[in-house]
Parts: sequence; C-alpha cells; structure tokens
Amino acid sequence: MAHERTAVLLEAARALRHGVGAFNVITLEHAEAVILGAERAGCPVILQISENAIAFHGGNLLPIAAACSELVRTASIPAAIHLDHVTKRQFFDGLEHASVSSVMFDASESPYEDNLAATAEVVRWAHDVGIHVEAELGEVGGKDGAHAPGVRTDPDEAAQFVARTGVDSLAVAVGSSHAMTDRTAELDLALISRLRDAVHVPLVLHGSSGVNDDSLQAAVAAGIVKVNIGTALNIAYTDSVRAGLEDSALVDPRKFLREARQSMASRVEHMLKLLTNA
Repeated sequence: MAHERTAVLLEAARALRHGVGAFNVITLEHAEAVILGAERAGCPVILQISENAIAFHGGNLLPIAAACSELVRTASIPAAIHLDHVTKRQFFDGLEHASVSSVMFDASESPYEDNLAATAEVVRWAHDVGIHVEAELGEVGGKDGAHAPGVRTDPDEAAQFVARTGVDSLAVAVGSSHAMTDRTAELDLALISRLRDAVHVPLVLHGSSGVNDDSLQAAVAAGIVKVNIGTALNIAYTDSVRAGLEDSALVDPRKFLREARQSMASRVEHMLKLLTNA
C-alpha cells in the first residue's frame, strides 16, 4: 500500500472519533513490529522516529527512515512516517528523501512567545514543502513535572498559539508523562474536552505508555486524536530479550530478537484495537 500522509490519518480518525496510534521506532525490529501489529489489528498507524533515535543512529536519519519507508510501502494497512520531538532545525535536512509527511517541532521548554515564534517559523518552512507540523504547548516532561498544575496547557493560550503559528496539530499537557514504566498517570479529561472545543486542530497525547487502557479510551472520547506510544514497546522488547538471555549458551540474536519483535507487535495490536474500539 502506498504511503499515507499523517494529516489524512488524523482527519479520518477525528471524523470517526477514533485515536491513531503513533509508535516510536528505534530499531528495525521496532518498525517491523509496528507494521505487523497494525496489520493484525487492521488499523492505520504512524511510525515515529525521534531526534533521540536519530542520534542513536549516528545522527543519520536516512537509513532508519528508508527501512520504515519500505515497510510502509509493502504494508497492507495505511501508514505514515513522522519525525518526533525535533528541537534542532538541522534534523529537517533531507526530509524529502525520507518519506516523512509530518514533524513534531518541540520548543515547549522555551517561554511562550519564544515557542510561538520558533514554531511559526518552522510552520512556514514546512508548509512550503507540504509537511504537517505538530507542536507542544505546556510541558509533558518527567513524572513529577507533568503532574504540576503550572505545566498544563491552557485552552485560551492554546487557541491563540494555534491561530498565530498555523500549526496543524497540538500536543497538550493534560497529566501524562514521558518514559513512565507504570500506568498510573491521571489525565484531566475535562481539560482535554475544553482544549478540543478551543482549537480546531487534532490534539496529541504524549507519554501515553503511562496511561491505563480505560483512561486512554476516555481521552480519545474527550478529544485526543493522536496517541504517542514508545516506552510500552521498549518494555515489551527488553522483557523479552531478558527472558531469552537466561539461556547462557544462546549466541544467535535472531532467537531472542524474533520473540522481542512478536512481543512488541502484540502490544501494538492491543493498543490500536483499544484506540479504535475494534
């Protein structure tokens, strides 16, 4: 199936009041697992490559993006490729060769006016080359910070931010946190609903691995469209690898990486069915 654009997947999901799962890719096994799980679920999906993942691959986006692109091209479900949590403009170089249709530009740690100005500049560049831009308002940081009232996204500020930047989707701080290994985050569902009513672009939930199933479904019902998932896949991956390496005689990585890939695929399938009420 041909590549789909992130914007198309988000608008289709919003029309159905579904969520789109966006899964972070670090290795080839991650990418294969995301496509496999999405095909099993029969759902569209977004493969995300973060700035940190690019750094892990020596600062070179193209090899891992090319692998993702080929997997998307041969998938039986619609899929898109997204560049996630980019803070440096240098990582936008070469996107026309990487089959990337959207980027998340993250200036959320900057003061509001600085975030707005930097994001607006990126939006102008990206729209000229046909790329969808996601930004973040509020700060979805570590567990303690993200639960502090001061970092929650204000609906009036969000409406102004979207209008002044022209951004296409907005990641909001509503109680989730990045890199949580338990699922105890408490989302402010009323705030999500207020944000949905305040802005006309799709809302994005980062740190979704720390949110339990019922709360994720409630968040989608309240107005979240794109649901970012990374740590949950890494937990499935590393748990499987640890189990495989209990055999001290094992030296062939295919034996434990095959199981790790299957474990991640099962997690992807579960999350996508959850987000679409399948």
